[in-house]
Amino acid sequence: MLLIACANVANLTLVRTMGRRKEIAIRSALGAGRRRVVQQVLAESLLLSLGGGVLGLGLSLFGTKLVVKVLSDELPQFFEVHVDLPVLAFTFAIAVVVGVLAGLLPALSATRTNPNDALKQGLGRTDSDGGHNRTRGVLVVTEVAPSLVLLFGAGLMIRTLGALRAVKPGYDPDNVLTMQLGIAAKKFAGPAQQMQFYDRVLERLRQLPGVQSTGAIDNLPTQGGSMQPVAIEGRPVVAMADQPEVAVRLVSPQYFQAMRIPTVRGRSFSDADRAQSPDVVVISQAMAKRFWPGEDPIGKHLTLTFAPGRVREIVGIVGDVKQMSLTSSEDDATLYYPMAQERVATDGDWRSFGMALAVRGGANVETLAPGVRNAIHEIDPEVPVIDVMTMGDVVGLSIASQRFTMMLLEAFAGLALLLAAVGIYSVLTYSVRRRLREIGIRLALGARRVDVLRMVLLEGLRPTLIGVGIGIAAALAMSRLLASVVFGVKTTDMATFSAATALLLAVGAVASLLPGYRAMRVEPMKTLRDE
Repeated sequence: MLLIACANVANLTLVRTMGRRKEIAIRSALGAGRRRVVQQVLAESLLLSLGGGVLGLGLSLFGTKLVVKVLSDELPQFFEVHVDLPVLAFTFAIAVVVGVLAGLLPALSATRTNPNDALKQGLGRTDSDGGHNRTRGVLVVTEVAPSLVLLFGAGLMIRTLGALRAVKPGYDPDNVLTMQLGIAAKKFAGPAQQMQFYDRVLERLRQLPGVQSTGAIDNLPTQGGSMQPVAIEGRPVVAMADQPEVAVRLVSPQYFQAMRIPTVRGRSFSDADRAQSPDVVVISQAMAKRFWPGEDPIGKHLTLTFAPGRVREIVGIVGDVKQMSLTSSEDDATLYYPMAQERVATDGDWRSFGMALAVRGGANVETLAPGVRNAIHEIDPEVPVIDVMTMGDVVGLSIASQRFTMMLLEAFAGLALLLAAVGIYSVLTYSVRRRLREIGIRLALGARRVDVLRMVLLEGLRPTLIGVGIGIAAALAMSRLLASVVFGVKTTDMATFSAATALLLAVGAVASLLPGYRAMRVEPMKTLRDE
């Protein structure tokens, strides 16, 4: 963006300086040296850049509050957004550097003008400034190429967000209210007392009007969780470092019903799966395919390495769930075991732990939040109910980084398009103004007005096409930088390339039409009389 802005300001300054060639020639004829002319042009450019910096500072004070308000969900919770002195100092330094760089090329170009030639030319006559035309064309290319890179990046992120929203997470996030129960580390004497508390909470929530089902899990999908090594009965014994790992989740019996995770084979958990019952587990389809391909895992046994001595029987298979992230290329192999069978040593190392609740209701499930909170506090008023949000919001938070990147690139791409359009328009407007006599002669000799329009359009689209070509090459080279945040689309996606290219060419054509329309309206006789 800084490169595009510098090229744009340099282009506008160059056009303005070329329009003052006769004035500069007069100054030189009266004794102004080259250094004096350069100082004048640089001072004007620097003044403009500092004025823009001051205006930008004023906008930043408002924009910072707007960013926090609009993008609060996408920003890290620990990240404080504010304008501070180091940022202001950096901004001031950039404004000074940009002012010098943007004015340096026009200043040097102005000093290379021959004063005698400039004084001989009339104010309305065309100049043979082919070198300046090439310079302005290069600056337009410098604006167009980065604009295409930003457009392509924004397009990839838009498609990524669309692909993420189309991912089937393995459960139904609609009409589900979630919350975390913050349990003090020493609140319960042992696991039995804690499980009794959760049973009472879940039973009380099921009695609320509008609640269809409730469940509990130690970590909601896309919010992280435990990965543990597992040993399969009948398989060779290997060291823990070599054992395969699976996602392990602790759930209540009705969790699968609340989240609408289908039971594929066997059974789910029930209230009969208590601490005194045989240890049982339910596994996902991905885990069944991974460890028992072509076999029926129902009735098989396994052991979690972190809970040695407890052999658990597989009693059911449920659908796959995106446990860690929606961007996972493969389904997560997951093992579930019932909350009532969570046996933790009751010695001095015992610590209570919190659980996440999932409450399924009807439409506008957010309205259940006050009743749910009150029901929990009826059982224990000291337990804090935190992070109350819908499951849809939980999913949204998991793709917040991709959404933030998309919005950032969209903003930059939009500004880049605007700057590129201004650059193309300014170059063509200046060119048409300098060639009014030539255009008048062409029309007087029989040229059609549509031919004049075509001539101006081609002049504007030529550097645009060159910039597009360079931009495509740059976008292909830099596409790997987005590989870590892109999902569901190739970083070299041709459809995105085509859309970004078409949009940029359309903007270039529109920016060229206005000067072209002005050229079409030139009156030959009036122009020649003015000369």
